[in-house]
Amino acid sequence: MTITRLAADVEIGTVDPTLLVGGVLATLAYFVVGIGVLAAGFAVLDALTPGNLRHQVYVDRNPNAALLLGANHLALAVIVVTAILTSSDGFAQGLVDSAVYGLVGIALQAAALVIMNRVLPGRLVALVTEPRMCGAAWAVAVTLVSVGLVNAAALS
Repeated sequence: MTITRLAADVEIGTVDPTLLVGGVLATLAYFVVGIGVLAAGFAVLDALTPGNLRHQVYVDRNPNAALLLGANHLALAVIVVTAILTSSDGFAQGLVDSAVYGLVGIALQAAALVIMNRVLPGRLVALVTEPRMCGAAWAVAVTLVSVGLVNAAALS
């Protein structure tokens, strides 16, 4: 078999630029929704915790604050990704689904923090100001991710 024969046997296919452009635009739109949900989640977490969360994470480099922020973002990202993957084939409906379920996720994350703060000993949200890593931060972080996973699994 010659190289010319091999090349003739390979189906190259065609590229539909309309589908490609549509896919890129959809990716950008979902990105905007996802970043919006993460930004709103950050704002809510910042409101529920003492001090300036951005300063504590990026200037003070507080490990507890960073862990809570990371867990919150991970939980919300799982929710948005699940909403995207399970949304209808309609692009507009998929964007709306992702935004709405992301906002529901933010509300559930906030509720989980408020409930933990009330039923567990100590002020858990205040642990973001602790300069040393503490076990309670890990417990809260895992709880936030767990709430996000349950919320993502409940999407219908």
